[in-house]
Amino acid sequence: MKYYTKTGDHGTTSLVGGKRVPKTDPRICACGDLDELNAHIGLLQAMADNRLAPQITAIQTCLFHIGTAISASTSGGVAAGDVAMLEHEIDILQEQTPAPGTFVLPGGTKAAAQAHVCRAVCRRAERSLVCAGACYDIDPIATQYLNRLSDYFFALALYLNFIEGIAEKKLYIACK
Repeated sequence: MKYYTKTGDHGTTSLVGGKRVPKTDPRICACGDLDELNAHIGLLQAMADNRLAPQITAIQTCLFHIGTAISASTSGGVAAGDVAMLEHEIDILQEQTPAPGTFVLPGGTKAAAQAHVCRAVCRRAERSLVCAGACYDIDPIATQYLNRLSDYFFALALYLNFIEGIAEKKLYIACK
């Protein structure tokens, strides 16, 4: 089987089940943002400590399931337990990391900087999901999951810098 099909050469693509839609369909845009996020998470995994591998693989799997549910126009993909798992992981990271006390600028170690990229792309994927939800029935737990996932990547970035002894670049806002 060839990797190319030529079926998308005229600006359409298939949803699960074979229905053709424009590549600008909000569901396709959301799936594309989820795919991009998943790729960035893969890069983060390549940069980060192997202890994070099971958690990161679980997140990547959830994102794949969300994309499948969107493409199949079904509910599901993630459950409330997946959101609770992220909250638990955020709590663990937060307990191990000093609070920044102010805004932080992305940076530090390569892995922490990549966690910030994941956070930013995750927020865009969440916005795309909300946009798709204005036209299609999107499971609200999927949006909640992405909202919590961006928080996870923020906490992870702080943790990754902390364990390497790298100080956060803090942003102090001066009033004029």
